[in-house]
Amino acid sequence: MALVDADYKFLWIDVGSDGSSNDASIYNGSELKEGLESPNNIFNLPEEKSLPGDDVPVPYYIVGDNAVGINKSLVNPFPIRNMEQHDRIFNYRLSRARRVVENAFGILAHKFRVLLRTMNQRPGTCRKIITTCVILHNLIRLRYPATHNNMMDLEEQNLNVIPGAWRNYKVLLDVYL
Repeated sequence: MALVDADYKFLWIDVGSDGSSNDASIYNGSELKEGLESPNNIFNLPEEKSLPGDDVPVPYYIVGDNAVGINKSLVNPFPIRNMEQHDRIFNYRLSRARRVVENAFGILAHKFRVLLRTMNQRPGTCRKIITTCVILHNLIRLRYPATHNNMMDLEEQNLNVIPGAWRNYKVLLDVYL
């Protein structure tokens, strides 16, 4: 499980969970949940800020899915049942934001293909390998941000999605499809 920023960098990861655990149980036992619910702002989240052309302060939110539950800092999609048109529009826009996370994982796996296979090392070694890959990914994003530009999904003016290059690699297609 990970927290990814809008620039495809990993801000927080949980690598040590059992593979059979679901997202809700991982999140509920995580430092991330504890930190988000803490009144002390231990993650140093930015203060509320007005959007361009407005003077009403708006908090920053984390985009999630229904698996992690409700939190004042977490935005989840509306349930599919009995959705109104404005709920559908909200869910669509939320899914566009969540695409950043999907792209971050895709780019990470494309760059470090060891993540696409079963690792035959001890769990502690696997955690170190994964954590190292994430750190190197972030370093590449910081130092050479343009190297991933063709890897990310893009959206045309007519809202058609142009799949990022990471989706076109055979090794990833086998895993992704």
